[in-house]
Amino acid sequence: MLNRIFAFLLLFTGIYLGAQTLPLTSPEKEGMDGKRLQLADRIIEKAIADSIIPGAVLLVARNNKIVYRKAYGYRELVPVKRKMTVNTIFDLASITKPMATATSAMILIDRGQLRLYDRVSTFLPQFKRKNRFDKPIRIIHLLTHTSGLPPYAPVKKLKEMYGAPAPDSLIAYIARMPLEHEPGTYFKYSCLNFITLQNIIQRITGKSLKDFSEQNIFEPLKMHDTFYLPPKTKIQYCAATEMQDDGSVLLGVVHDPLARVMNGGISGNAGLFSTADDMAIYAAMLLNDGQWNGARILSKRAAEKMIRVPRGFEKFGRALGWDLYSPYNSNIGDLLSERAFGHTGYTGTSITIDPVYKLTIILLTNRVHPHDTGSVVRLRGQVANVVASSLRN
Repeated sequence: MLNRIFAFLLLFTGIYLGAQTLPLTSPEKEGMDGKRLQLADRIIEKAIADSIIPGAVLLVARNNKIVYRKAYGYRELVPVKRKMTVNTIFDLASITKPMATATSAMILIDRGQLRLYDRVSTFLPQFKRKNRFDKPIRIIHLLTHTSGLPPYAPVKKLKEMYGAPAPDSLIAYIARMPLEHEPGTYFKYSCLNFITLQNIIQRITGKSLKDFSEQNIFEPLKMHDTFYLPPKTKIQYCAATEMQDDGSVLLGVVHDPLARVMNGGISGNAGLFSTADDMAIYAAMLLNDGQWNGARILSKRAAEKMIRVPRGFEKFGRALGWDLYSPYNSNIGDLLSERAFGHTGYTGTSITIDPVYKLTIILLTNRVHPHDTGSVVRLRGQVANVVASSLRN
């Protein structure tokens, strides 16, 4: 009886939102312990009480069915208080890297327009100059953060030099930056890798990353609340992020400075907005060999390749846009399988997918609101452990 009531409440919530969702069911029907899952509520609520985060949305799916979905706290504290809802749209920050940029690159690999070992300079002539290691940067280096490019670029300096937005000047600047290590020999997480990849995708397709990813990923999957540059009609549903020096709060505007200032909101490293339900659809596509609900986004081989660490890159722990066991994988916790992968976002977002247990954990917070003070590193691991421990088989 309780299971039927739980499933009904989930179903009612989905209908109320009028949104495309995965099928909705109870944890027990998918081999999970619903009471144990509820332990996550206490952990998240404590993080809110301790002012680590203002609010959160948690979604757990198994076998591509939603078994747990709940909103906590507030999506906005200032200038007014607005409660968090399960349909809140979040600034995904660096989850943009795998969901938009890396997936777009894999689509081009599927089409024979790109290879993992293609040189970056084949598409971006600015990179033809010799670096101090005399070794070219290749596409696989960008996807695994082993290119040698620095982690970031000085936004204030770039704005003073070129004005803003100035995407062409930004990529020219990145191409001139000295490499910090020989490509393929060392892992250093860098937003510049994915801004470079963005420019390659745009050069090949003749479309902005926004248009290409929306037309080839999000629209076919009916992810109607996933986009760059949220439309005005959607702003009211966005989670607020950081308060600016002038007292204004970012709402529906990307938080990352390189994406916001230099790339005008459309960037390979950040800029994507989405909901937990939409992200669950994307995860279902990966877990279903690259297709979902009649829409094939990736070939089976590309979907498999994307979520595995490439041969020769084992010591780095990074797949093609995704993280398996690098130092950045706090969201995976301690109890999931060795094949679990995911990604985090600076604003407090995370997605974890375990292909062995057919499990997806999406924890979205706006930890940088109203100020960039709270850390969700421990929270992510705690929630992942509770979800993993609820598995019965």
